[in-house]
Amino acid sequence: MKVMFISLGCDKNLVDTESMLGILKNKGFEFTDDETQADVIAINTCCFINDAKRESIDTILEMAQLKSEGVCKALVVAGCLAHRYKDEIIKEIPEVDAFIGTTSYDKIAEVILSVLEGKGFNVVDDADRLVKTSDDRIITTGGYYEYLKIAEGCDKHCTYCIIPKVRGNFRSYPMEYLVEQAKGLVDKGVRELILVAQETTMYGVDIYGEKSLAKLIRELAKIDELRWIRILYCYPEEIDDSLIEVIKNEPKVCHYLDMPIQHASDVILKRMGRRTSNAQLVSIIEKLRQEIPDIALRTTLITGFPGETEEDFETMLEFVDKMEFDRLGVFTYSPEEDTPAAVMPNQIDEDIKELRRDEIMQLQQEVSIDKSADMVGQVLECMIEGKIADDDAYVGRSYKDAPNVDGFVFVNTTANLMSGDIVKVHIDGALEYDLIGSLVQE
Repeated sequence: MKVMFISLGCDKNLVDTESMLGILKNKGFEFTDDETQADVIAINTCCFINDAKRESIDTILEMAQLKSEGVCKALVVAGCLAHRYKDEIIKEIPEVDAFIGTTSYDKIAEVILSVLEGKGFNVVDDADRLVKTSDDRIITTGGYYEYLKIAEGCDKHCTYCIIPKVRGNFRSYPMEYLVEQAKGLVDKGVRELILVAQETTMYGVDIYGEKSLAKLIRELAKIDELRWIRILYCYPEEIDDSLIEVIKNEPKVCHYLDMPIQHASDVILKRMGRRTSNAQLVSIIEKLRQEIPDIALRTTLITGFPGETEEDFETMLEFVDKMEFDRLGVFTYSPEEDTPAAVMPNQIDEDIKELRRDEIMQLQQEVSIDKSADMVGQVLECMIEGKIADDDAYVGRSYKDAPNVDGFVFVNTTANLMSGDIVKVHIDGALEYDLIGSLVQE
């Protein structure tokens, strides 16, 4: 039987998808990218914000049309949307045969086999169940970098976020298990591990009684063939001295930190349920840059949160101008059902949200142009991602660039390089978000 798998949403979802692929391969299923050749179509969905929800629904509807035309025998919906909206989808899209919740993806094979036997099978387990990633997980990122999900769920309960209700409370994976997972990935050729969770900074608190991210990183760094460790999704208030020290002094750790702050106005931060103030954010950023001068800081912001005044927005704009983040993304506020923010007074018009988003991104573009220009003349280690067709050039990433969200380094050379190679590149030129360089021959 041939399965087509569609993975939507975040990198944590991708880890779940790769696990399901590994389980299915072990059960003898084959895979296809052609929906017209698939006996089974499975969609791992996201519902974090409205745009993600709409993409998931549109994809289900598109695949349901194929099901109704008799092209595939089974249509399975997994992930966040399945976990949260199973009853609504059953009512509105009867072509869907089965649902797999966020904590049930290890049951993918039995669900599909049951559907193919003509039986209904819906599995939406308790959101606090902790499922271990399949040892036979299939890498879909290209083979040289991969995500390591170190925890599941979240305890923060920000007023705009549905994740705790969909993914459950914060649960860390045991350190020994993660090290074994990492060794298995490195044995398959992975050179860069990207640590992900809803919040990586709280790793270990629930099972070890203390923050243990720095200790985990030191254990991972002992893996010989692993070259880079990158850390995403660190809540600013939880960044402590032990984490700063390991980023600063462990050679394999990229001097890069993804630190979502969401806003800079004290009023809005409080309404969001965030646990930092403007002054605390400034202090954390200044400390990181003092201790690790070349650190690349990435953040995300939300415009148009309920009650956001022009003064609140100007505070955020001034903060972005002052802090000069290396990487920055902006989302417009998306009201989510069953969250406190969705029923707050003074909801903001969509056009105002978008205007404010665009103004921040325009400012950030100017910051990025200046920061890229500052890189000209420097030498950076870059991981090669692929060759540019019909050109003596390659696409790569520096330590400043996480895959799929940041920029590239275009490397001019006649040398024969392979994806996953880490090479030294002299930066010769700069664009808004990308760099252009030449290979340093060693």
